[in-house]
Amino acid sequence: MMSLIDLRGRTLGVRVLREALPRAEYDVEAALHAVAPICDDVRDRGATALREYAEKFDGVRPATLRVPTEVIDAALAGLDPAVRRALEVAIERARLVHADQRRTDTTTAVVDGGTVTERWVPVERVGLYVPGGLAVYPSSVVMNVVPAQLAQVGSIAVASPPQKENTGQFAGYPHPTILAACALLGVDEVYAMGGAQAIAGFAHGFDDDGAECVPVSLVTGPGNIYVAAAKRYLKGLIGIDAEAGPTEIAILADGTADAEFVATDLISQAEHDTLAASVLVTDSEELVEQVQAAVERRSAATKHAERVRTALAGRQSGIVLVDDLDAGLQVVDAYAAEHLEVMTADAPAVAARVRNAGAIFVGPYAPVSLGDYAAGSNHVLPTGGSAVHSSGLSVQSFLRGIHVIDYTSAALAGVGEHVLALSAAEDLPAHGEAVQVRLDATGDAAGQVGA
Repeated sequence: MMSLIDLRGRTLGVRVLREALPRAEYDVEAALHAVAPICDDVRDRGATALREYAEKFDGVRPATLRVPTEVIDAALAGLDPAVRRALEVAIERARLVHADQRRTDTTTAVVDGGTVTERWVPVERVGLYVPGGLAVYPSSVVMNVVPAQLAQVGSIAVASPPQKENTGQFAGYPHPTILAACALLGVDEVYAMGGAQAIAGFAHGFDDDGAECVPVSLVTGPGNIYVAAAKRYLKGLIGIDAEAGPTEIAILADGTADAEFVATDLISQAEHDTLAASVLVTDSEELVEQVQAAVERRSAATKHAERVRTALAGRQSGIVLVDDLDAGLQVVDAYAAEHLEVMTADAPAVAARVRNAGAIFVGPYAPVSLGDYAAGSNHVLPTGGSAVHSSGLSVQSFLRGIHVIDYTSAALAGVGEHVLALSAAEDLPAHGEAVQVRLDATGDAAGQVGA
């Protein structure tokens, strides 16, 4: 089912690996043509357009775009107690981990009388997107909301697609479990809108019969290709966390790995959707045979068998056979997986050598699904190889560093000649004049501008 890519005996450079390794076909640029008119329409027609797109794409027209508080409260009241407790544990652990990420202001004394302070200031308002396609993702509510709250963002709004299957008081609104997760986190500004139109709604704001959705400064959260394209289209008007692509797992394993563990983890990632990527990197032919057999057996028996088998057979998934563990590390660093599991002898030491991954799961008892729900880590992570330059969602995602420069006249005089020299070198004499006029006023002349 899974293709085999044999890289043994080859020189593994970055270009070779980029060409050889499996990747999903995911053309965000092409999707821009579809989302641009939608985003512009939401800008121009606001709530009217959002309702029409909900009916067109989600099959249901919300009575109100903002979910009434009583509906959110009812969702929490009706939540299965076991699910509620699981969400409470997930929230508790996420808060514990993310609380340690909050940065503190730092003041550096450059010279006597001259300081630079870096202040960390939260964005004023964020829109958090929670997908609602093939699965329900209350865990994504937790992963978005917790770091935003711990960054002390002043205003938080959540959007998730309305579900046509909902009935009664939940008709036309997001899945009740999504609403219940919002209630547990104290978020009461929730909108029934999904896809590209939701991102545009957050970016431009709208008025829904007197209920205003104020434009946001930042949008975070995973979504499909149209959500990613809308983020690209609106970037600049809003900040974004990332253009999330299909989810992916890479597993670096040697002959000590348990083939059943490996197979179930590959399958669990493929369960997300047919574009999900599952990649095994190993130097063990015996493990390859064992995993292939286990995948065949287990994928046939899993609930979403057709989806899983399509994903595992796709060009984005496969088994990569390498000469040794060093070569395997080269491969996983070039692949830069969203999720990387390390199942080798001395897994902590091997994991410490990895440079590129969204999150690293060490050893046989740290599967990706643990991180999806209750490890305390964040599951909104870079995809498509972007882990070579980007990080997952964290408290830092919602903070801005602002430099505050405070110099006395004496401190300015001490560096004035260098400012003058550099302004002259860049042929920007007015820059130098802005310093020279101050030096002249205090009697601390440093020479003539441009000298």
